[in-house]
Formats: sequence, C-alpha cells, structure tokens
Amino acid sequence: MSRRVYLDYAATAPLLPEVQAAMVSAMKAGYGNASALHSTGHAARCAIEDARAAVAQLINANPEEIIFTSGGSEANNTVAEIFRGKKVAVSAIEHPSVLGSMRARTEECKIIPVNQEGRVDSANVPTDVDLVSVMLASNELGTLEPVAEITERCHKNDIFVHTDATQAIGKIKVDVKSLGVDYLTLSAHKIGGPIGVGVLYVRKGAPYKPLIIGGHQEGKRRAGTSNVLGIVGLGAAATWCWDNWSCKLFAEKVRPLCDDLRTRILETVPHSSCNSPMEGCLPNILNMSFRAAEGESIQLYLDAENIMVSTGSACAAGDIKPSHVLMATTGDAEVAHSSIRFSLGIETTQEDIDRVIQVLPGLVQRLQGISTIKIKEEHD
Repeated sequence: MSRRVYLDYAATAPLLPEVQAAMVSAMKAGYGNASALHSTGHAARCAIEDARAAVAQLINANPEEIIFTSGGSEANNTVAEIFRGKKVAVSAIEHPSVLGSMRARTEECKIIPVNQEGRVDSANVPTDVDLVSVMLASNELGTLEPVAEITERCHKNDIFVHTDATQAIGKIKVDVKSLGVDYLTLSAHKIGGPIGVGVLYVRKGAPYKPLIIGGHQEGKRRAGTSNVLGIVGLGAAATWCWDNWSCKLFAEKVRPLCDDLRTRILETVPHSSCNSPMEGCLPNILNMSFRAAEGESIQLYLDAENIMVSTGSACAAGDIKPSHVLMATTGDAEVAHSSIRFSLGIETTQEDIDRVIQVLPGLVQRLQGISTIKIKEEHD
C-alpha cells in the first residue's frame, strides 16, 4: 500500500511528540486528584495552573479568564447556557455545537446571513439581541470573519460577543484583547493536543453561569474532577504553538502547499470549483467541489488509496443532508453534495500534494462518468 497521506487536520491534528512526552511524564508522575489537599493533589493543581498560564499566553488572556472543559462543544454549550432564555444571533455557518445549543436554550436565535465566501457583513449583525456568536474561522471553508468589527458594533449596543476560535488557534494570531470578545472557545485536538479537553475564555466581568454544576473545580465554574492528563497535554500544545511560532509555520510552509493544491486541482480535474476564498482564509483549509461526483464517494475512493480527507465537519459525518455551510454560501445542493475539504498541517509535504494530484483527477472523472458528457453538452 502507498504511504499514508493525511489531509484532515481540521477534524483532528495528530498528537504532537512534545505533547505525548508531556502526558507520559504526567502519567509517570502519578498525579492525584487536583482537589485533594495532600502533596500529590497539590502537584496536580500546579500542573493545571501551568497549563492555564500557557493557554492564556497563547491568546493574550489572563489565566483566571481560562476555564477548562471537555472540548469545544461543551464550551459552546456553556455560552448558550449563560444566555438561556435570552435573544441571540449566530452566523449561518456556525458549528453544529453553536447552532444546536443556541436554538435549544435561547428564547430567539436569529441567523446572520453570509456572502458567497461565507463571510458575515458586520452591518448585517442585529442590534436587538443579548449575544452575537460568530466563529473566527470557518471549519469547512477556512473563511476568516471580521470578529473585531462585529465586536465593536455589538459593544456600542451593549451586546456580548462570543467567537468559536477552534479552527483558528495556532494557524493565525488570536488575541482576545484585539478581538474584544467576551467569550472564546477552543479545542486541544485541533492544535496537536489530546481529544477530550478544551477551553472557554470568559472576559473578566462578563456574565457567567456554569453548564455543569455540583463541584468547586475551576473556581466553581465547571464541576467535575479535573482531567489532569488532558489539561497537561493542552498546555504542552499551547506552549509548542507559542515557542515554535506556529502561525508563521502555517503562513510560510502550509499556505504555499494549499495554494499549489488548489491550482493543480482546478487545472487537472474537470468541472472542479473552489468554495474557499482566495483571500481572508486560513492557510490550511481548502474546500473544493466536483460537479456530478458525490463527495462521500470521492472520500471513500481516496481512502482506498490511503489518502484521508473529509466532506466537511467531522461532527456531521454520516449525515446525508448537504452541508449547511455550503447551502448558506451557494444555495446549491449539488455543489454541497460534491464537496471535499482538504485540510493541511505542519507535517504535510509536497509529496503529499503530488500524491493527491496523481490520484484525484482520474478518480473524479470515473465517478462523473456519463454525467461529465451531459455537463459538457449543457455548456456547449
């Protein structure tokens, strides 16, 4: 079998060696319950606080503004709980954990439209709500949102702002003070940390209500025995991103590979189109559509060639409905059903891109079959 080509970093990034080493070291140290008063418990608490400081440094927050959760979805649900019974507005392309939790808990959930690139116009953000939630970068398209502009508009109208920064962390500079947001969420496994741990940033003075109650952990803001190993791993991942200038790595190494992949697909694959914007986009996400070929079929055939990609959000895997993101941007179900998301990481190489181009054109043409002829006739 040919070597493995992994281009699904937006779903989860491989565990960084430095993170694995930190977690193994924590295992060997035998950390106890961080709530315990003995020395082993104290060591666990110290490890947690070190990780809290590392995450705070990465997003320019204060450590006391960082709350550890089980992941981005819990963090997003916590924000929804804070505004239970209130009026909120969210962008049409939010992650399901934002859309679903806001719709379930709030009195009214308005949907903010996006343009064909998946970008919100800050002028379209309503001013008669209690909270606005707009992701910092789209997990399916990579589109960067004008969150700082949105926050400025909202704060003038006494509206709180949340941004899901899960995909942006480590790829672009994320500064909560520059963004001005009141709440920000992120997940460890998108930056080379372990699955099962995330963060909710809550600006000092912003309203808060815990989602999980019944304990004093996280300053009584999130009950439950602390996931010391996971938190240590997240702290190590945040430290790695900070120490290695990960944003610079993505800009200088990953973006050229992503651009090369886009150019060569458009040149070699019939009836292909790009859904990700050329500018104002994450350096590692590329969403492409292949007319008359099902995205799920392309994904499976690529997997048979040991090439791993996705058709969009991993949380929506197995859902036969077209991507709500692409439906919001294109309104075309065929485009949505024929889309593939390529997401690159720091381990991606030129050889990986070459391998995709070696396999993809012929594969897509086989799947298009007679439909390709019909498409040509329609354009003639």
